[in-house]
Amino acid sequence: MPKKKKSGGKPGGKVTAASVRAEELARALEAQDATAVAFAIRNHTVIVPLLPVEGAPQVRVFRRDDADKYMLLLFSSAQNYADMIPTETEHRVLAYDAATLREFLATNIGVLEAVWFDVAGPHPMQAAPADLLAALDLKAD
Repeated sequence: MPKKKKSGGKPGGKVTAASVRAEELARALEAQDATAVAFAIRNHTVIVPLLPVEGAPQVRVFRRDDADKYMLLLFSSAQNYADMIPTETEHRVLAYDAATLREFLATNIGVLEAVWFDVAGPHPMQAAPADLLAALDLKAD
């Protein structure tokens, strides 16, 4: 299994909102540049929200009330995740590298309807799960 990049502290542990950032992804989202977003997630990290459970870290996915499938929400910072759900007091995250994100997407592609980056802002973007997986599968020449 690919190694996950730690968020600072124990994996899946509580983090301070300002402590984890994916700078390259933040810049790509600010520019609203899909190619730069793909480059950032292939070559750097993305912040993945986790369920607040004991034991092994579990990725948190979200679903609209009437939807059959889930949305994977990814972030350029733990702060952006915390801002999305301000009524919650615990915001667990991990920084995923490309291999770990690819593994998660490949395993769960059938139950995901969309992937959102920084869904609550400041610069949200959306991708189809299959398109994101294809971007992660591209081979460098």
